[in-house]
Amino acid sequence: MPVDIWLYFILGFMIIGSIACLEIKNILSSIITIGVVGLGLSLAFLFLGAPDLALVQFVFEILCMIILIRAFAKRSIEVRALRRDVPETIIAIVILASIFVLSIFAFKDLPSFGKPIVRVAERYLAQAGVETGSQNIITAVILNYRVYDTLGEVTVLFTAILGTFTILRKTGRKKRHAE
Repeated sequence: MPVDIWLYFILGFMIIGSIACLEIKNILSSIITIGVVGLGLSLAFLFLGAPDLALVQFVFEILCMIILIRAFAKRSIEVRALRRDVPETIIAIVILASIFVLSIFAFKDLPSFGKPIVRVAERYLAQAGVETGSQNIITAVILNYRVYDTLGEVTVLFTAILGTFTILRKTGRKKRHAE
């Protein structure tokens, strides 16, 4: 099967998962469902040829699921059923269908796989060693050309890890000072 068909399938799966997350009454099931949607996004990044984004999305999604499950597992949250009017439901369905159709048109405008949209990658490969003085082209690109992007990714990962440790620690700061 061509990759485009897989992307349509993943997009449809993510939309269905998002709707299911909103409709499920159990908070733990909602967290798991939205986590599966995020993992679908990771899979889409992988099909689009961005394994670095796929890996970061995968790790971030797993950490978010751990944090949310840990935060909400022992709490009993009362879920109230909302009464939905028919016009609001129709409007929501029309908006979702519009997003799906626009996504299909956006995927059709993408170049075929292996042909980059931006031609700067060719210059990076040709000139990275000369311009940066680095022996390793990957290191030159990551640390010289895409330094702010790499710094942002590291900051997001550090913040996620810090939040995970904060939630998962056994005794809180207030409890420790009280003893």
